Amino acid sequence: MRVLITGATGYLGAHVAARLVSAGHAVRALVRPGRGASVPAGCVPVEGDILEPASLDRALDGCDALVHMAALVKMWVRDRREFDRVNVEGVAAVLRAAEQRHVRRMLYTSTIGALGPTGPDPRDESFERDEFRFRTEYERTKWVADRLVRDRVREGLPVTTVYPGVVYGPGAMTQGNLLGRVFMDYLGGRLKARLGGAPARICYAYADDVAEGHRLALEKGAPGRGYILGGENVSQDELFALLHALTGRRPPRLAIPFWAAETAGRLLRAWARLTDRPPDITDGAIATFRHSWVYSSERAVRELGYQITPLREGLRSTIEALRSGSVSPEASARQGR
Repeated sequence: MRVLITGATGYLGAHVAARLVSAGHAVRALVRPGRGASVPAGCVPVEGDILEPASLDRALDGCDALVHMAALVKMWVRDRREFDRVNVEGVAAVLRAAEQRHVRRMLYTSTIGALGPTGPDPRDESFERDEFRFRTEYERTKWVADRLVRDRVREGLPVTTVYPGVVYGPGAMTQGNLLGRVFMDYLGGRLKARLGGAPARICYAYADDVAEGHRLALEKGAPGRGYILGGENVSQDELFALLHALTGRRPPRLAIPFWAAETAGRLLRAWARLTDRPPDITDGAIATFRHSWVYSSERAVRELGYQITPLREGLRSTIEALRSGSVSPEASARQGR
């Protein structure tokens, strides 16, 4: 297929673009001016913006499929309306342009964050969130965008949606690669504290698995269908236990209570407004870990053939890549991972 992908210069987007190229698709990547050299090998960069109809129309010319991954994945920006412009208005604009170009396959990348926090038992794509106290602007706008996409599907637009878990694995150290920075600090002995009293479990998804899941959903996914692309659901303590077993480095002994961490996050957010320097963490990001985000990928496994790399194996590969300084997703794509 001739595919236009947005967000190919991002952490996960680079993995997906490389995987589509390795699968034989002709991949065109919509990029901001001057970012063409940042796309994975084999992609053809096309300069434009998801909020500019003319550039979208030009980029989609001759394409059979669209993979929309571009999103504002940050903990903080000075003007929070930017989250709505990119994560909501951008989705509407891209889908409208694809509809006008009669693109026959459309894949939208959401997140389990849009579906909402869960209890201890795994939830699936049919889960309807019953609480709306959004912890971050990213979470809020991805939920709004998911509602928008579902409305367009009901109108007959052939959109398939994927919901990745919390993605980890080798890749560029962007803000979207939150766990990569945590692992780097852990390996370097710079991670001095962890959150205390955090029995909540989270669905961790290996980047290579999620990239392959995108390919499968694009090629085999049913229009109007949603697929969770996740992995194992584990607690913070279970995650650190695996890291300890793989590295020999003990987890941080200092456990910071949530109230203290959130207070620090609020102060850092206030300081960011004064200095215009993004904070290392915010109260909203901390609050996310108060909850379980436990999801099942059973539908994707059953209908798409999605495969899950065991967390221990994925962490081992991630640690090896971090120690070697490798951030490129192309090698994994060439290996069919």
